[in-house]
Amino acid sequence: MMDAVKLALAGLVLLLGAIAALVTGILPLADLGGVAERVLPILAFVVAVTIVAELAAKAGVFDITASWLARLSRGRTALLWVLVVVLAVVTTAFLSLDTTAVLLTPVVIAVARANGLPPLPFALTTVWLANTASLVLPVSNLTNLLALARMEGSADPASFLLLLGPSAAIAILVTVALLWAFHRRSLVGTFTVAPPPRVSDRAQLVAASVVVIALLPLLVSGLEPWIPATVAAAALLALFGWRSPKALTIRLVPWSLLVFAAGLFSAVAALEAWGSGQLATALAGSGSEPIALLRMSGTALVTANALDNLPAYLLLESTADTPHRLAALLIGVNAGPLITPWASLATLLWHERLVAADVHLPWSRFILWGLVAAPLVVGAATIPLLLA
Repeated sequence: MMDAVKLALAGLVLLLGAIAALVTGILPLADLGGVAERVLPILAFVVAVTIVAELAAKAGVFDITASWLARLSRGRTALLWVLVVVLAVVTTAFLSLDTTAVLLTPVVIAVARANGLPPLPFALTTVWLANTASLVLPVSNLTNLLALARMEGSADPASFLLLLGPSAAIAILVTVALLWAFHRRSLVGTFTVAPPPRVSDRAQLVAASVVVIALLPLLVSGLEPWIPATVAAAALLALFGWRSPKALTIRLVPWSLLVFAAGLFSAVAALEAWGSGQLATALAGSGSEPIALLRMSGTALVTANALDNLPAYLLLESTADTPHRLAALLIGVNAGPLITPWASLATLLWHERLVAADVHLPWSRFILWGLVAAPLVVGAATIPLLLA
């Protein structure tokens, strides 16, 4: 909860800065209007998909899925972990990295504990894949939705997947290999499968599962993502209004994220009006030759870990003037935030869930693992762009 409060406060500070830029004339009102027109559909998607994920979790969709994976593994720890990897990738790809970090993490921790397994390897798997698997589809990450608008003439999920699919696959494979290398001793052997969790309302579970399953293909159908997400959110709100009205609270809306995103977009618009594009060009360079693409993804990695992946994307976006440079930027800001706690909002939210579940991981160890993983993942994921 404290991370959410800090996030909202940071957003308010950024909004005040943007208002000051408007008053002083640094940020023209027309520029701010252009930013609002661009980001409102994206924020609408974020709200809708968050409501879908939260209500699906309350219905038990994630709990039952994870329990089913434990039974499917037949008591083999390594196979259960591989199935959790698949679940984390699918959840991230279709329901965004924040869903994986916030909702899937406590589920896999509970499943690990219920089956007598150490929870940390499973929890680290969710947060690393929440970041690196967020290269798969436009809806996987807010940065992807922003980038999609810059893909002239090809702003659709198929074109996005064609451009970044090989890089996403490599990022996921390298992430999985590193996780196995770090935690293989905890991921071997067998366990006695625990009984499935009790479901309080089976009809609600089935209905929520149907809504989520129906939503997944619609998110890659070519429709603007906020449209099917909003329909799915409305369906689940109606379902819970009928079956579990007490579950419908104002906390379903990610207010802290909305305030932070609104403030961030406004602040970056002010910085761009002030001339931040020159600094971005000096850092990220230009051109689409191999060394230039590596410079772009590397600069994005460093900037994301220094600031946060969303402001890093916004600050460097003006230098991504070709599809391959845009892809390199996304590789750096999506797969690179594995080092510092603040590099990704998903990481902060994940750590909040870790503390709530009484799982302890010192930030020093997280950073050391990330210093090994981030350059390897980003460097390897950039290779398909160099060969294209």
